[in-house]
Amino acid sequence: MPGSAKRSTTKRIIDANINRVKEGLRVCEEITRFILNNRLLTRELKEARHQIDAAARSLAARSELLQERLSSSDVGENIYANELKRDSLKDIFFANIQRVKESVRVLEEFSKLININSSLKFKKVRYKIYAIEKKASAKISALCAH
Repeated sequence: MPGSAKRSTTKRIIDANINRVKEGLRVCEEITRFILNNRLLTRELKEARHQIDAAARSLAARSELLQERLSSSDVGENIYANELKRDSLKDIFFANIQRVKESVRVLEEFSKLININSSLKFKKVRYKIYAIEKKASAKISALCAH
């Protein structure tokens, strides 16, 4: 694959995963804010979203990423797997936190092709997400047990 096509594909992957991770974080943040009423977890999720933004800015300008977006022809648009099945608040949270972890890992790997420092920032955020997940899991489980 020629260099410019490789870079274009990489930016497309980065754009998709930035969107995916931020969407997933926002869903989790809404749960911790409005359902758990937990200020600390809400703040940590919001900070993680902002850290993702900061790491992404060192990869490419938002306009560059948008240029590579091909939403109308994305072959994954109508693949749903288990996305349509949610039975509880717990299911929603864990589906989204899993999406976040996977997307941050993709960002960590593909950013190595552009900026190794960004990759290290994404790795740091990924470990932060692991810690948030652990804390939130206990609170959500306790809430669902009542």
